[in-house]
Amino acid sequence: MESWIRMVREHIDTIDSLLARYVAGTLPTPARVLVEAHLELKPKNLIRVRNLEAMAGLELMDIDPAPLTDRDAMLAAVFDSSAPESVAKSVAAAPDDHGRVFPKALYDFVGFDAADVPWRTRMPGFKEYELGDIEGCHVNLFWIKPGRTVPAHTHEGSELSLVLDGAFSDSRGHYGRGDISVADDSVDHRPVADKGQPCIGFAVMDAPLKLTGSLRQLIGDIIG
Repeated sequence: MESWIRMVREHIDTIDSLLARYVAGTLPTPARVLVEAHLELKPKNLIRVRNLEAMAGLELMDIDPAPLTDRDAMLAAVFDSSAPESVAKSVAAAPDDHGRVFPKALYDFVGFDAADVPWRTRMPGFKEYELGDIEGCHVNLFWIKPGRTVPAHTHEGSELSLVLDGAFSDSRGHYGRGDISVADDSVDHRPVADKGQPCIGFAVMDAPLKLTGSLRQLIGDIIG
């Protein structure tokens, strides 16, 4: 749990930093899946990933060599392994699944598409599907009715939210399909789903939400 908290807070304001940790392979599985799904929906960011891979390669070239403790075992492991594939190529190779709302990375992770999510209503106009705690992260899918306001809240820890369909807005901006919202305990917001279609998203967080705002506003938002 502590490594996840440190990881999120280090990149809280930058997608580049999140992608750098993705390239480095240090993200917990749910966050890695979230980034891969983002890259499928926003393929232009694959350029950033390729650049980060290239930078990582240059950094490795500058590292002083160290003697191998077991040269023969190391070589045997290398020859027995399959050829590595770059992160960018792996994501770019994802097939185009016609009619599917969830990107392949997320579909493979949860095992179904948006139409088959066993939603549970949390309040009028707001549904969730809990995937539980995975590698220190609490993971869930959410569904927000068009025009619905989510009660004002902050975060006891950190949260990554990927919009899969529809869109929502808060005081920081507008988030549509493929966009990632990053929030922590410095963010107090009241997201509102766009009108026209439900907003569906995938969230990864390290701590519960904390409701804020006046009691009157809170009751109004909960009732919807």
